[in-house]
Amino acid sequence: QVQLVESGGGLVQPGGSLRLSCAASGNIFSIYGMGWYRQAPGKQRELVAHITSSGGTNYADSVKGRFTISMDNAKNTMYLQMNSLKPEDTAVYYCNAKIRRSRSDYALDYWGQGTQVTVSS
Repeated sequence: QVQLVESGGGLVQPGGSLRLSCAASGNIFSIYGMGWYRQAPGKQRELVAHITSSGGTNYADSVKGRFTISMDNAKNTMYLQMNSLKPEDTAVYYCNAKIRRSRSDYALDYWGQGTQVTVSS
């Protein structure tokens, strides 16, 4: 089994910062990449940021320059540093990872349970 556990969400004022974490555990042979998605009420889930195992990153235009994704390969943990938060960043943030459980397995997508981020004064 593979588990993704997110933490770090909460309520913050506009202009504030939060740091999300996503820890992967269980039977992990290799992680090909990890990403953060978010879903606001009444909207589709969207990609926020993605990082490959070699450190390549990409961001949604709406968060470029404000959010930074990083990964600690030794801990199988991904982070999202969110600065200059805006009310439109309010959403449930989900962690995603493409993980191979063994040498003989194909890589599959796994999801965390989500963590709420609310930006409001």
